[in-house]
Amino acid sequence: MTMTLLDIMRTSAVIPVIAIDEPEHAVPLAKALVAGGIRVLEVTLRTKHGLGAIKAMSEVEGAIVGVGTLTQPEEFAAARDAGAVFGVSPGLTPALIAAAKSSGLPLLPGVMTPSEVMVAREHGFKQLKLFPAVPAGGVGMLNGIGGPLPDVTFCPTGGISQETAPQFLKLKNVACVGGSWLTPKDLIAAGEWDKITEIARLASSLRA
Repeated sequence: MTMTLLDIMRTSAVIPVIAIDEPEHAVPLAKALVAGGIRVLEVTLRTKHGLGAIKAMSEVEGAIVGVGTLTQPEEFAAARDAGAVFGVSPGLTPALIAAAKSSGLPLLPGVMTPSEVMVAREHGFKQLKLFPAVPAGGVGMLNGIGGPLPDVTFCPTGGISQETAPQFLKLKNVACVGGSWLTPKDLIAAGEWDKITEIARLASSLRA
């Protein structure tokens, strides 16, 4: 059965935002995160190894791999073909809306203001990323938006930590949070996969 975007968001309390600098790190990193209970992985296109990492990670048992930092229409089909099952963008433009619909890749678009939320909703997007979450107003902004727009569900990303994530996760219009704290560059470079699994285990326990 195909998972909806909302199903994917509800699978993990935290979606790690991953930038792969070395291709050989992709598979062990994915295995370490999945072992810690974090199955949904957002691999960004911020490095030249993004698409290759998506392809490699998609073959890890239990991993649900998406593509992040989608900013160009042509990236949608390329990411889908590499194995991504969802996409994340920092914002939303007419070109990205068209690319999402033509590629069939479920998109979690970034929004920052109530007007942007309403525009996204008009185009059929009811699962959104509040980005950057903390500068945009954080918990207070999400509470404020939840009143007039109760049918929209968020994954706030940007400035959230292990310590502050619970404040977001207890909101009824938040399905998960995004964060880069699960994948510290020094631990990845050193191959400290057990430590990353422990970070993931702590993050996955935030839902409970």
